[in-house]
Amino acid sequence: MKSSLAAMITATERFLAEQPPRRRLGFLITSDEESLAINGTRRVLETLKSRGLHIDYCVIGEPSSNETLGDTIKTGRRGSLNCQLNIIGIKGHVAYPERASNPIHNALPVLQALTSMVWDEGNASFPPTSLQISNIHAGVGANNVIPGSIEIDFNLRFSTELDAETIKERVAAVLEEHRVNHKIHWQPSGEPFLTSENELIDVVSESVQEVLGIMPQQSTSGGTSDGRFISPAGAQVVEFGPCNTSIHKINERIRIADMDKLSDVYESILKKLA
Repeated sequence: MKSSLAAMITATERFLAEQPPRRRLGFLITSDEESLAINGTRRVLETLKSRGLHIDYCVIGEPSSNETLGDTIKTGRRGSLNCQLNIIGIKGHVAYPERASNPIHNALPVLQALTSMVWDEGNASFPPTSLQISNIHAGVGANNVIPGSIEIDFNLRFSTELDAETIKERVAAVLEEHRVNHKIHWQPSGEPFLTSENELIDVVSESVQEVLGIMPQQSTSGGTSDGRFISPAGAQVVEFGPCNTSIHKINERIRIADMDKLSDVYESILKKLA
């Protein structure tokens, strides 16, 4: 993302040196996209709305490319919904299970049901919805104690075939079916979005082809981005940036040679839109 920002700025410098834009240009640089996402893009959009300003086109510099710069652009993203599930049992000694209720045992059929559930079949633009368990914590550290509860974190990346409320209802039905005592907390990260208009998609695709000599594939894979806030406001959103092969890994990096090419693509996009 930092590389994309640098490439966008240098592209804009060259563009402005050649011609005055007919449109207003803006850079939206935020820091809490991977956190609660409260005081970044979401807040900026609220401010723009209060001022009567509307974003027409938004190019996000997310690392969209897979193997080669320009092989993929993102035209949408799946929704993301986090869940913290606490299944409550009765603490006791393993030698006297009749005096306890093992929450780990009680959780197993629930987790089996949730992880084997076919949430949807996806559609032409999105893969099927996926549930992944990220954390499980239970026990007091002793091997002769039945714990009083088990905490489970899981996430669903969902397509436009579902919404957050439907997911919550289906999870609640599983918990009710298995009659487990529980507490549950949901944290939505964003609804799925998809740019269906062709104008910006065509401009980005043509610019990639002109500069890099390849026609990018369109995808909605990967994590979330701040496009989840910008797209519902009526903007056309396309994500294009460097290769993501090392994203969120140790020694995260991009190819130095890709920097100038990335900047050239952004400059081409500016010229076509402005």
